[in-house]
Amino acid sequence: MMARFVSVSSCQFRFAFCEFPPPSLTPYPRRLEVSSRRFPAIPIKCSSSEPENGEDSAPSLSTSEVSTANSSTYNWYTVLGGIGMLNTAYLTYLKVTGSVAFCPIGGGTCGDVLNSDYAAVFGVPLPVIGFVMYGLVTALSAELGEENLPFGISKTNGRFALFGITTAMASASAYFLYILSTKLSGSSCLYCLVSAFISFSLFFLSLKDVKLQEIKQVVGLQICLAIIVVASLTASYSTAQPIPSRDEWSYQVISFDVDSFFCFTASSSGDIELPYFRTEITSSSSPYAIALAKHLNTIGARMYGAFWCSHCLEQKEMFGKEAAKQLNYVECFPDGYKKGTKILKACADAGIEGFPTWIINDQVLSGEIELAQLAEMSGFSLDPANEASQLQ
Repeated sequence: MMARFVSVSSCQFRFAFCEFPPPSLTPYPRRLEVSSRRFPAIPIKCSSSEPENGEDSAPSLSTSEVSTANSSTYNWYTVLGGIGMLNTAYLTYLKVTGSVAFCPIGGGTCGDVLNSDYAAVFGVPLPVIGFVMYGLVTALSAELGEENLPFGISKTNGRFALFGITTAMASASAYFLYILSTKLSGSSCLYCLVSAFISFSLFFLSLKDVKLQEIKQVVGLQICLAIIVVASLTASYSTAQPIPSRDEWSYQVISFDVDSFFCFTASSSGDIELPYFRTEITSSSSPYAIALAKHLNTIGARMYGAFWCSHCLEQKEMFGKEAAKQLNYVECFPDGYKKGTKILKACADAGIEGFPTWIINDQVLSGEIELAQLAEMSGFSLDPANEASQLQ
């Protein structure tokens, strides 16, 4: 009898069995025959797609390392956003209270920008808008760092939202830099430059955070967003008046609003000619006003004005004709006004934006100021022991 051996393999092992012919075809009794072939003992082992320990594999970052890198990036978002909030909060305070901005550089021209037509978008103060945008960036980056986004927002959508916000901020900052260099060429604004730097830094951080393949998915949307921002700002500033350079200021007499306490008009086409004239002060001075005027003169306080400014005359009337003579008054147009006349160099160097302007102990006060406030700002007070002599 002959037996056929058929081998079957599966995974990494092999076994054999013998196949007998049908019973009708053999005259011999059935007998099991085992092949004399010996098979080595091979351990059963199924291959896997994952490499075993000890095998070379591509290096990869652990989950903790990736989380730490992402947290560091979002910490930068939070820090820059916080600085932006402080910057815009200070400008908002100045805008709301009408206070004078502290300008370490630029000769006091920060106020020109803050009080210009470009300091509001559709009636909303620009610093307020900036504060809100920086607040959104700070809050969203903090949530992304903790991977705890509200309303079930995924981390990917959160990053896209952050990318969109910083794109809008960078687009607005680029437009504002254009306005600052063209429409406000005679002014400088350190706070504006700081805000622009922060906005661009946040944009490049978000650009780095979003992968290239993801950027390709939203690049069209980002471009549309930038166009919308620029178009909105252009529409808002369509009627805004530019501020000319200080060397090109030309002033003209206008009728003043009775509720206004500040003389300031600038015209690029002032065709009038106004010869200088002296104003007459009719009120009498009180002993207190005379003593205050002497004190202001002693400490080097200066009042800057223009001969045609009605509010400068009103300020002098508060002191009276006797006390006004004691004031250190600077006339910014001593030779009168005609087209092309430049403001007095001393006024330009002091960064005068309008009239009257007081500079007391390096502090700038604009408009008509009450005597009590001038006394407080200058540190003037009547000494009871020498009150009689002070009031003489």
